[in-house]
Amino acid sequence: MDRSPVASDIKRALEVLRSGGLIPYATDTIWGIGCDATNPTAVERVYQLKGRDQGKSLIVLLDNESKLTGDVHEVPEIAYQLIEYTERPLTVVYSGAKNLAPNLIAQDGSIGIRIVDHPFCSPLLQRFRKPLVSTSANFSGQPAPKNFSEISQEIINGVDYVVNCGQDDDRENQASMVMKLEPGGKFSFLRR
Repeated sequence: MDRSPVASDIKRALEVLRSGGLIPYATDTIWGIGCDATNPTAVERVYQLKGRDQGKSLIVLLDNESKLTGDVHEVPEIAYQLIEYTERPLTVVYSGAKNLAPNLIAQDGSIGIRIVDHPFCSPLLQRFRKPLVSTSANFSGQPAPKNFSEISQEIINGVDYVVNCGQDDDRENQASMVMKLEPGGKFSFLRR
């Protein structure tokens, strides 16, 4: 049995996520506030904590592109190439979201999804077996925290468990690129 600090951190985060709780956690980009992306009550708590307008959808993280078809009706073939060959973390906005909390999906039916490769986030997703919400760990309209030390105490106080893994990483991380991908394969950048 693995008793490493990362394993115990993942175990505790899983307990919180499965009970509908919120966590701030390190990702392949910036620190995010996360919850079960299929739980509308947990998603509502994220919106309330951030003070975010529900008209602005949140993004979802998956650990493997093979899981995209569980959350999107039609995944254009080019999506897999974009994910494989991008050099920076890439969030793709897909049409036709499914199997996610209704208050997570944009009014036009789309959802932003990023496939992550991260030493904490990836194994957490593998063990959770559901998509995770990831939105910057800040109040809406405030600058996104580039590392754990920039997360406000009010955000920390509003979650159920603070992930330890990655707290000592003082690099200034940046948000992902965001691309809108139409069912026919046409794409455009929303954020570079």
